[in-house]
Amino acid sequence: MRGADTFTESLFSVRKLDDFVPESHPLRPVRKMVNTALAKMDALFSRMYEADIKGGRPSIAPEKLLRAMLLQVLYSVRSERQLMEQVQYNLLFRWFIGLSMDDEVWVPSVFTKNRERLIEHDAVIEFFNEVLKIADKKHWLSGEHFSVDGTLIQAWAGHKSFVRKDDNDAGGGGDGDPGADANGNGGNFKGQRRSNDTHESTTDADARLYRKGKTASELRYMGHTLNDNRHGLVANAVVTLADGYAEREAAKAMVNDARQAQADPTRTITLGADKGYDAREFIEACQAMNVIPHVAQNKSGRNSAVPDAIAQSEGYAVSQQKRKLIEQGFGWAKTVGGMRQVMVRGLERVDQMFVLTMAGYNLVRMRTLEQLGQVRLQGAY
Repeated sequence: MRGADTFTESLFSVRKLDDFVPESHPLRPVRKMVNTALAKMDALFSRMYEADIKGGRPSIAPEKLLRAMLLQVLYSVRSERQLMEQVQYNLLFRWFIGLSMDDEVWVPSVFTKNRERLIEHDAVIEFFNEVLKIADKKHWLSGEHFSVDGTLIQAWAGHKSFVRKDDNDAGGGGDGDPGADANGNGGNFKGQRRSNDTHESTTDADARLYRKGKTASELRYMGHTLNDNRHGLVANAVVTLADGYAEREAAKAMVNDARQAQADPTRTITLGADKGYDAREFIEACQAMNVIPHVAQNKSGRNSAVPDAIAQSEGYAVSQQKRKLIEQGFGWAKTVGGMRQVMVRGLERVDQMFVLTMAGYNLVRMRTLEQLGQVRLQGAY
């Protein structure tokens, strides 16, 4: 018997949003870990809004704001406007953020403005650290063996915006084209010498013209991560201006933070890296911090700064295998997290999105590790 094509909507409903999300949905364990991390940040959130305690309209709850930003990363949503549109009708998104069916969705500009407050108080960095503490409690971190690497992030700015710093009319050329240079030649840069010393982008002043290897020169940032070798979780993440020294300088800062986090200063730490880090000043800096540099030797027409005694050790070979795990995080961040070309401008905003993306990568990887642990437990009985 054919069913009737009718639609009857109930006046009342007694179902909860949780009823619509399957028990086996992959977001369930992620949300549990996220809520655990956010609960530890309550004191920080209170300090963030101390100035507004005497009055004013309630802002977006920082917990909901962070969950929404995390959804944007996990589901590759390009912009806040698209995110707000999807939250309007997507019950899964509402459930994850903590909105009821009847709650109004925020205006995109209000969402963006509230996100700036998180930058002022380093809330995303704190969230990243709390997620890492969860991994540490579950013994998913070695705390001793690390890998480091950097990746290029394309800025949200084009070549036409890269004009001379001393150009009084940098925002427009002689032909009325807002992307034209001082000579009014639009995007034709053939035969011109342009460098970061004399030029800057009018769209994003923090972006730097940079190339690496056989890639073309683009306006870019540079993202860096320090990975724990046990399961490839990101132990530290930061974005810097793009230049030839950024990778080694960021690596020294991140491994020094890892060393400071150790309760025992005599505890051995190893650091795996590719040939780009084989520089004498970097190797000496690692050794000064009591870090064994498991850096790939670069012997292309030169002597390697890595001692042969280290390069021939068993641990060195293991580090060289494990360091490749770091590429998985970069690949995920660029294909899923939208970090191939960021859609925010300014070093602080790009850094915020990069750190949040790496926190999302950790959460996804930790969910998988938890599921594997449960499978092994079941197999033991």
